[in-house]
Amino acid sequence: MNPFDIKSVLLAKHAQHVVLVHFPIALFLAGVAFDWLGQWKRNAALATAAYYNLLVASGSTLPVVATGILAWRWQLEGARLKGNLLFHLALGTVSSLLIWLVWWLHHRARRRTGQPLPIYRLPVELLGAFIVALTGHLGGFLSGINS
Repeated sequence: MNPFDIKSVLLAKHAQHVVLVHFPIALFLAGVAFDWLGQWKRNAALATAAYYNLLVASGSTLPVVATGILAWRWQLEGARLKGNLLFHLALGTVSSLLIWLVWWLHHRARRRTGQPLPIYRLPVELLGAFIVALTGHLGGFLSGINS
């Protein structure tokens, strides 16, 4: 395979998922870090940075989920999922839902002028960060990087 052949890069059976998955992970974790720092320092600029990181993170989960399903269909020809692959799918779904939930909590608070962010979002963000990290760790084993 030629590394400069665009067709082989774009049409590889699993490469898109492996590449795209890093965007929501990094954006979500950065958004959570900005939110925690903004809460601690009471800094509106950090809260705004958190919001926009979470916005892009939630949107970027859509192609990641789609390419993950396509990788399963192409790589395994739609075979029944079991073991770590099934666990990765379940954790990935929960991760995506938690990312969307955290963004929605921020969005709802921004839409309602003068209403502060709910304090219960902090443990939800912490849970989300843990689940995202666990999902990524398991994905690393499935791809052969962490084996």
